[in-house]
Amino acid sequence: MENPPARRSIFSPEYVRHLPPKKRAVWDATGRVLRSRELQSAFVQRLAPGLKGRFGENFAKVNMYPVPILTRDIPGYRIFKHTDSLWKGITVQFYLPADNSTPHIGTIFHEVLPNGRKPKKAQMPFSPNTGYAFAVADNTWHSADPVGPEVKTRDSILLTYFVDAGPWRFVRNRGRRLANFVLNEARNLKRN
Repeated sequence: MENPPARRSIFSPEYVRHLPPKKRAVWDATGRVLRSRELQSAFVQRLAPGLKGRFGENFAKVNMYPVPILTRDIPGYRIFKHTDSLWKGITVQFYLPADNSTPHIGTIFHEVLPNGRKPKKAQMPFSPNTGYAFAVADNTWHSADPVGPEVKTRDSILLTYFVDAGPWRFVRNRGRRLANFVLNEARNLKRN
């Protein structure tokens, strides 16, 4: 028997319409803020050095498409050292722990040494009111140690800004959202 996935998407914008009214109102408002131009501009400004290094002087004019997702990681979840896909321009994660009892399960960032090794450079504490953001590049290595049995859930909001420049990326970004919507509608029909 296959193991259940250790990361679950609890919510993405396509799923809001099937929530109970009170939850729908909260997550609809949250989604609007997370997809706002004002928030995107703040991240672009704050991450200017990394974005400029990847996109050049006109980095602020690169179109990006924000997709927020509420995720739940359960014991067994881990991510090996990797860089994010260059389909992404900015990665943001807001941690949502109930308390400060599991700071050791935050994302780990790695430096790249001349010999190619990637030792741990820093780790974000998985604590209330914490998170991180970075401009995606081929040197933004990060990972997460396995979530142990002492953790009930590792909840967070992932906010990904997909590069939306050019017709192919524009169609791809919206096509993925449309596919998620259709899949979610099919799941809801099956449940009812």
